[in-house]
Amino acid sequence: MEKIKMKNAIAELDGDEMTRVLWKVIKEKLLEPYVELNVEYYDLGLKNRDDTDDKVTYEAADAIKRLGVGVKCATITSNAARMEEYKLKQLTPSPNGILRGELDGTVFRAPIFVKNIQCNVSSWKKPIVLGRHAYGDVYKNCEIKTPGAGKAELVFTSDDGKEIRKTIQVMRGPGIIQGIHNLDDSIRNFARCCFMYALDKKIDVWFGAKDTISKIYDGNFKAIFNEVFESEFKEKFEKAGIEYFYTLIDDAVARIMKCEGGILWACKNYDGDVMSDMIASACGSLAMMTSVLVSPNGEFEYEASHGTVQKHYYKYLKGEKTSTNPVALIFAWTGALAKRAELDETPELAEFARKLEKATLDVIEEGTMTGDLARLANPPAKKIVNSWEYIDEIAARMEK
Repeated sequence: MEKIKMKNAIAELDGDEMTRVLWKVIKEKLLEPYVELNVEYYDLGLKNRDDTDDKVTYEAADAIKRLGVGVKCATITSNAARMEEYKLKQLTPSPNGILRGELDGTVFRAPIFVKNIQCNVSSWKKPIVLGRHAYGDVYKNCEIKTPGAGKAELVFTSDDGKEIRKTIQVMRGPGIIQGIHNLDDSIRNFARCCFMYALDKKIDVWFGAKDTISKIYDGNFKAIFNEVFESEFKEKFEKAGIEYFYTLIDDAVARIMKCEGGILWACKNYDGDVMSDMIASACGSLAMMTSVLVSPNGEFEYEASHGTVQKHYYKYLKGEKTSTNPVALIFAWTGALAKRAELDETPELAEFARKLEKATLDVIEEGTMTGDLARLANPPAKKIVNSWEYIDEIAARMEK
């Protein structure tokens, strides 16, 4: 059969460990037989990032800006153990943090539902989309381990030399200090991305922060969200029959556990990092969740919502076939291809992406699945397979 052609390229960002292995298998068995892939390839494997002093990560971000669409495999964020394991020159920043900072984007994550995997939260009947602010907070922090007693201060020096100084704490002994920041423009773009996404999907927006305690920092988030909503989106939301609702983050968590879903939950960076994993786990598996980084300029980076599956990779290196769930990796590709199709007006590519997603979920719903889902399946799984067998099952359906 003649392969589907792509008008324009997407940026392909390769990754690490088990996800890198499966990334290649997915391309070979599920994509390349049907699509003439048009990609600009960037190797974001940990060693290559170290060898290039992270230049490749910034090049990948520029490619996404230029092309409008990217697809990313899971990557390692270096730490002391990884530095020794990979013989790195230095500890490098999170590649996700760099990409999110360069694109100034918002990460939207939503669980992938299948009929035979029941959600652990019985009230959730529809997917909860989590919109995570992808800039600042602890992901772009500055930290000090203080050696002894002294005064910790917060100091801002403006470009004209004026200084604002506040005492954080007079410390009686050794301790720790952390400084975080955010930018009004980034918060404003975060709000716009969330409201635009909600309008497109016709779902309510909930936003939670802790402005009663963090009166300036979180209070600024609350004020900017309200300003953007009132000035740009209130009338559009009313016409669409959807709502914007603000509450404290602890109240939002309590409400989320009792709601039926079908909303966009907007979260600050750290809150979104934690709560997206909670939603994914409650809905079955971290591998059963879509993830897309959306910039305010209309650039999209689709990614795996989980890590590199380190333990499975070590087993793979010993020659074992692992039962790693590749659904999120597959959906990263289908999301990117569908968005490319939308932008390029190539309906045959969009239809292919839809069929691949359906085939991926049909295999699970018919009772064949990886071990992570088999533990949760009701009715019980008919067949527990390794990653290669699962991908082969999808490929067989695609051939039909």
